[in-house]
Amino acid sequence: MTDEATTPHALRGSALAEISTALVQLHSRYYGKGPTKAKTYAFDELVVCVLRDGFTTVERTLLEAGDAESVNQMRRSFQLAMAGQFRQVVEEATGRHVVAYMSSIHTDPDLAVELFVLEPVSEGLPPVQSADGDGVPLLGSPA
Repeated sequence: MTDEATTPHALRGSALAEISTALVQLHSRYYGKGPTKAKTYAFDELVVCVLRDGFTTVERTLLEAGDAESVNQMRRSFQLAMAGQFRQVVEEATGRHVVAYMSSIHTDPDLAVELFVLEPVSEGLPPVQSADGDGVPLLGSPA
């Protein structure tokens, strides 16, 4: 596997941790409560942040009442309103332009996923990395 220090487009663990922290801070600032855990992964042109335990008391109340659609709609509206700030976090941490941003939630367990597609790079692809720096081998490559 290529050493991330010698790979020009590899995302370092510190950049991935920066993305996790900034996305949690945005959720906290605008929802009044942020996720308790977040981990960001990068692979080729994708950056994915998995956020855990981020529903507010109001959202949990709606979910318990069987109104998941209201929670989904509110989160979709939030995604549209915040897309620029979410993209900015990833662009600043990676130094690359975000060409697409998508967001989704899962209610049980309480998860949210923020997915960013970065502009392609012309050179070799970076290794898979996660926010705590543990590399995961590419499919078909030696472990």
